[in-house]
Amino acid sequence: MSPAHDLGDLDRFTTDAIGPAGERVFLIQCRSGSTLLTMKAEKQQVSVLSDYLGRLLGDLARPGHLPEDLDLEEPAEPDWVLGTLGVSYDETGDRIVMVAEELVGEDEPGEVARFAISREQAAAFAIRAASIVSAGRPECPMCGLPIDPAGHACPRTNGHRPGAP
Repeated sequence: MSPAHDLGDLDRFTTDAIGPAGERVFLIQCRSGSTLLTMKAEKQQVSVLSDYLGRLLGDLARPGHLPEDLDLEEPAEPDWVLGTLGVSYDETGDRIVMVAEELVGEDEPGEVARFAISREQAAAFAIRAASIVSAGRPECPMCGLPIDPAGHACPRTNGHRPGAP
């Protein structure tokens, strides 16, 4: 990818998480023609994008048939780490337009990718992302932090179990 790249209308837009719970790496992947862009993202970024797309789609006409093949394409190695992602809706083209910027230091030039997706792609992404995000470690009902497979020292109980002496 060049420092600024316009992918246009995407052929594919998907997300997934690789690795065991608590150590997952979240990826957002875009394909336009022969160009494949894979960005490493934070779980929170994927979750917020899913929520935002869901709310945006609620204000638009119902999407048609949703894409079904949403598995990551190989190679699933990230090209860069996602810093910011801007989202807007283009009424004229009936497309959701995104601008993704690489996470870099303050004075460093980073990659920028601009692309557009259909309402159907956005809906499929939102559904898949919500499922992937919720498939991780369960949240502690008291503090909301993730519970590791090895246990959880909840800060709300000062590391003690409820009801323990």
